[in-house]
Amino acid sequence: MKFRYSGKGIRLDVYVEGDDTIYDIEMQVRDYGDDELAHRTRYYQSMIDVDALAAGADYKELKNSYIIFLCPFSLFDGQRHMYTFRNICLEERKLELNDGTTKVFLCSEGELDDVSADVKAFLDYMKGLPSSDDFVNEVDNFIKEVKIKDEERVSYMTYEMKMREAHEDGKEEGRNEGIREGMLKAVAMLKKLKLSKEVAAKQIADTYSLTYEEAVAMVNSNW
Repeated sequence: MKFRYSGKGIRLDVYVEGDDTIYDIEMQVRDYGDDELAHRTRYYQSMIDVDALAAGADYKELKNSYIIFLCPFSLFDGQRHMYTFRNICLEERKLELNDGTTKVFLCSEGELDDVSADVKAFLDYMKGLPSSDDFVNEVDNFIKEVKIKDEERVSYMTYEMKMREAHEDGKEEGRNEGIREGMLKAVAMLKKLKLSKEVAAKQIADTYSLTYEEAVAMVNSNW
């Protein structure tokens, strides 16, 4: 979230907005201490509210919000896995301010049996423990899929850079043989990345200003 006035912006890990409620879920990698994390939730809350007001909402139209910190460490007294905070009246503890804000800290470390089995399975997963829970397995599979896509993205970016280098090498040579050598290098890289011949031909055609038919012939003869 970026704002026009001078100030510190924020990038939210997971932001979910429904008809009546906003959820902000943040993974805390480092233990900055109770006070630091508490003040972080305050700042995140203010940015979410300002963003809603900047979009034209009135005060009374502010949605309920939950800021949830996932913490792979213990917090506060170290006893609980979950700590939920709302604004209450100190003089009358049963009286809530009802401003629609809730802060939740979920901790992987704790002594009490205070969360459901599926939440506990997820907290154990944050500690690197294996789990047979369906939701945890779904999360784990998704993370693995993202990692694979990231690796593919890096490989593709590297390939694009190498393609440009090969093309520029050929241009600098200023000879047909130099350009051909650059195309051969490009074909070899595309093959190593296990791309299809069709995709490789399209990339060769785009990079070296060939017709698709010429690129197909180049790929087929050097694959």
